[in-house]
Amino acid sequence: MTLRMSERRTSIIGAFLVALGPVSMALYTPAMPELVRAFATSEAAIKMTLSLYFGGFAFAQLVSGTLSDVIGRRSSTLIFMAIYLAGSLMAAFAPSIGVLLAGRLVQGVGASVGMTVARAIVRDQFTGTPAARIMNMIGMMLALGPAVSPTLGGIALGLFGWQSIFFLMVGFALMACFTVQFFMVETVTPDRSKGRLRPILRAYGELLTDSRFVSSTFVIAGAVGALYAWATMLPFVLIGQVGLTPTEFGVGMLMQSGLFFSGTVTVRLLMRRFTPQALVPAGLAFIGMASLALSFTMHALQPTFLSVMAPVGIYAFGIAFVMPYMMTACMVPFPHIAGTASAMMGFIQMSSGLIGGALAALVGAPALALGTIIPGFGLISIASYFWYRRTVRLRPLIAPTAAETPFRKAAE
Repeated sequence: MTLRMSERRTSIIGAFLVALGPVSMALYTPAMPELVRAFATSEAAIKMTLSLYFGGFAFAQLVSGTLSDVIGRRSSTLIFMAIYLAGSLMAAFAPSIGVLLAGRLVQGVGASVGMTVARAIVRDQFTGTPAARIMNMIGMMLALGPAVSPTLGGIALGLFGWQSIFFLMVGFALMACFTVQFFMVETVTPDRSKGRLRPILRAYGELLTDSRFVSSTFVIAGAVGALYAWATMLPFVLIGQVGLTPTEFGVGMLMQSGLFFSGTVTVRLLMRRFTPQALVPAGLAFIGMASLALSFTMHALQPTFLSVMAPVGIYAFGIAFVMPYMMTACMVPFPHIAGTASAMMGFIQMSSGLIGGALAALVGAPALALGTIIPGFGLISIASYFWYRRTVRLRPLIAPTAAETPFRKAAE
């Protein structure tokens, strides 16, 4: 028999696990120009460290999510956190660009478990508005991580050098292992039969042929995928073209994180009067306005800090309105394969960021890429929401009463 955690404990643990992925991706972005010099390599090789991290993170979710259904949430998290720790140590002591690339790939594989398990433990225990409240916190960390991390990374880089950034990740890995070991309880009954090839393929087939899942996932991919995509572009626009120092870049990213935090606080207050679903169109309106503004400023004007970061901040503000409901909507119809559903959602989301980064590399000019690719993500998110609404009218997610009934409340 599985145990249950309180809403508060689930929120804290889930938010912390989710934060590991984006923090590890974005923490060292201010150091990217410095790493080019430190390893006497090319800018393209350093950009590849992000691509490999994205790739490892995206594809490993398909394993970590399914494994959490097979052996349980706690055991799978501890296994992948050990992998993440190994990758962090490889990167910190990398003697060459080849070892750094390998370390980042291993890190991505290990960090993948945080996102899949965090969403799965929510679906194991809660649905409806309680789940949306938790997803609001998880969504905050999912988007806030890439915004705050460059600030911390820029400060660490300025004070202690690039290796200190990876030592911070070592600390995060140890803290995650401690948290899971002593504060997280198992929320699902492990089922080893789900580890066989045929049930795995059947589960993924069920997800990919369900338009409710695909449409809601693409809404998230267009919103959060943009965060991951622009993380690969902003350092080269703001440092390389605008002329900010790495520390100034890190501090400047607080504009994005501040607007996103304002959005999450606003959403939390509005959920007292409105359903989470009612807030999604407002968020998409902000994303649409930001996409249009970014397209204009990057194509028609010389990049400045405000011409770049004002639209980015507004986009981030809009994401805060979209995430709580859409993340819940993805998971609601699939309680029997919650880990696999979370894994596929995360895979599509991270793959969109990987594709965005790859397209940016093909475009070459960072400002042009930023003003073309990110508005494209906004368009995908908005169009997918219209698809989602049409799909749910034809095939509702769940009966309204059931959607609002969480599992029994546990002790703290």
